[in-house]
Amino acid sequence: MRINDHPILDFQRGEEITFSFDGQEVKGYEGETIAAALHAAGVRVLGHSPEKHRPRGLFCAIGNCSSCLMIVDGEPNVRICVEKVKQGMQVQTQQGKGCLR
Repeated sequence: MRINDHPILDFQRGEEITFSFDGQEVKGYEGETIAAALHAAGVRVLGHSPEKHRPRGLFCAIGNCSSCLMIVDGEPNVRICVEKVKQGMQVQTQQGKGCLR
């Protein structure tokens, strides 16, 4: 299932691209968010709460909560619900609060 409308972003679907999520190749479309591409690929758990390690999924989809924080191309704490997907991008699940190198 693909997300077609976003509450704050106006994305127009472009060409199909591929990116890496936790070492697996995932397909997406230029112009859509990373979260939208992962959702379409069947990924529902985006991380776990720092203290009790409960699963977290897509919640607000507008960048206000912390449910979708991931490591994108080596940068931690990226809100993937508002970050556009790009060809060859490396996305990783973030464990805990994340820290810079």
